[in-house]
Amino acid sequence: MLGPVVAWEQEPADLTVTPVDLRGPRHRAVLARLIVARGRVVPAQVLVDDLWIDPPAGALSAVRTFVAALRRAIEPERAPREPARLLVTSGPGYALKTTNVDAWHFETAVRASGPSGGSAVRAPGSRDGSVGSMVPPEERLAELLAGLGLWRGPAYAEFVDEPWALAERARLTELRLHAVEQIAETRLELGLAAEAVPDLDAHVTEHPWREDAWRLLALALYRSERQGDALAVLRRARETLVGQLGVDPGPALTRLETDILNQAAHLTPGGSVWAETTAAYDRAVGGTRARIESTVGLLRNLAVTGGGGLEAARRHRLAAIAAAEELGDPDLTARVIGAYDVPAIWTRSDDEAQAAAIVAAAERALPTQDHASIRARLLATIALESRGSRSPRAREAALEAEQLARGLDDPALLAFTLNGVFMQTCYRAGLAPQRDAIGAELVTLSQRHNLFTYEVLGHLIRLQSACARADHTTADEHAAAADALAARHELPLVAVFTRWYAALRDDTPESYRAAAALLDDAGMPGLSAGLLPLALAAHAVRHGDPIPTADYGPHTPWVHGSPDPPPGLLLEAYWALTAHSTQDPELLARAQAALAPAADEHAAGSGLLTLGPIADSLR
Repeated sequence: MLGPVVAWEQEPADLTVTPVDLRGPRHRAVLARLIVARGRVVPAQVLVDDLWIDPPAGALSAVRTFVAALRRAIEPERAPREPARLLVTSGPGYALKTTNVDAWHFETAVRASGPSGGSAVRAPGSRDGSVGSMVPPEERLAELLAGLGLWRGPAYAEFVDEPWALAERARLTELRLHAVEQIAETRLELGLAAEAVPDLDAHVTEHPWREDAWRLLALALYRSERQGDALAVLRRARETLVGQLGVDPGPALTRLETDILNQAAHLTPGGSVWAETTAAYDRAVGGTRARIESTVGLLRNLAVTGGGGLEAARRHRLAAIAAAEELGDPDLTARVIGAYDVPAIWTRSDDEAQAAAIVAAAERALPTQDHASIRARLLATIALESRGSRSPRAREAALEAEQLARGLDDPALLAFTLNGVFMQTCYRAGLAPQRDAIGAELVTLSQRHNLFTYEVLGHLIRLQSACARADHTTADEHAAAADALAARHELPLVAVFTRWYAALRDDTPESYRAAAALLDDAGMPGLSAGLLPLALAAHAVRHGDPIPTADYGPHTPWVHGSPDPPPGLLLEAYWALTAHSTQDPELLARAQAALAPAADEHAAGSGLLTLGPIADSLR
């Protein structure tokens, strides 16, 4: 099937191959149609409809004649009245009972190459599962090369326009492209990077939409000590994807560019030297614009490496935006602003002045951009950086960004915009279910497209929502999932939120103080300022003790019963404290109205501290 449809007979003793005469094109069409059915019965009338657009009189008899001729060809030694073993009659039609099909052997080779191949194919008669990494890479490479060697041309070559062959041809073609990429990946695993380059170069030329092929080519060049060429390939990939398809590169390509610039140790087995990559980048990229744009990729990675990295990224991010604006290039400015898609979970800004400056820059860039992807990124940035804002513009930007992203085939962009929507679902009490739905979509989307930082975000959002429902069994599961991802991908800041959740579960002053120790180097002043005193005040309220005198920082007004707390994950907690602290009937009535939509929840939607059932506050 992997080329023109042919058959042959092979002698087991000496491996002699003898071609089988399949007669005319309609005979071959019947054989091909039965193979597409993968051993299932194809009714004779279906064969008639598939072979002729306008079936002639006697078409059914003709099909029976084709089947009889095929039986003689593929089972020449069968006695006249002996039942057929290969092309059998069953009920109203026919089925081909064989596993000796080159397409199926090819599928087996791809499946054996790893879990990705195993999930994509299933040959008839095969066992479930995939041998995956248990197969040594040398054997895997030989198996893949042998499988690819079975191809003699386009699959079902003479039936390219037949509707019954379209899906199977498309599936096999996709597997073939996947096999080329698996061969390259295995060569990289074996240290044969230079051998992988020529085939990958031809592959991306013929199939420029395959981002994984671009990634592998750049990685192969990098491991062949051609760092400049690797960066040039990534630039060519970006230009091709944007210019021909109108889509931005996905997270894997963007991350690889950053890793190459960082001389990330995992790119080259045994490690490498930062200075070599710096020199290669200096040779390859001389323009100020390219350097500014690359800087954002570095900052984005830096932001998830720990507190120091987050502080440094925040410090330099505004400088990069200002540098882009100084060049007078609105497109560059828009890309620099929108490329910083770092997942955010806390709804109070770490630096309100900087956030306002970024929002202003995004608003200035927005009218200059018509591309839906860039506009969505700018709008999502506005939504994220306006966290805690009462402005309706922030919510409008979040929803518009999400709407644009859902019309594009860009999972990373959709995750970014969902983060913005999450930030704007704290404007009133009782919205934990909506946030949980966002978290669930982020987890599913991220697992499907390997967006591990957004998968962590999704689990933390769902943890918070479960806390609002006092469903600690579910919250425990999401905390464990977030911790596992953080350990696998070296994301130390995740522990800040999961340890604080553990303190909420334990609900003792000692556990809150232990969790607070993580805040010292977290680089998140919007989270850390006054959080421990607030948690201890909440604990005191729950246990009927007086609220202690302390420096509550930004929480001070609401600890002592001020009205109209700002939007955020502490909204219900603020109103609950107000209900506890004030004797003002008007303010109590406002607190009651504000908390009523969350009557069935707990004032614990932050996942960090709790004031218990909101129903208690309402009473």
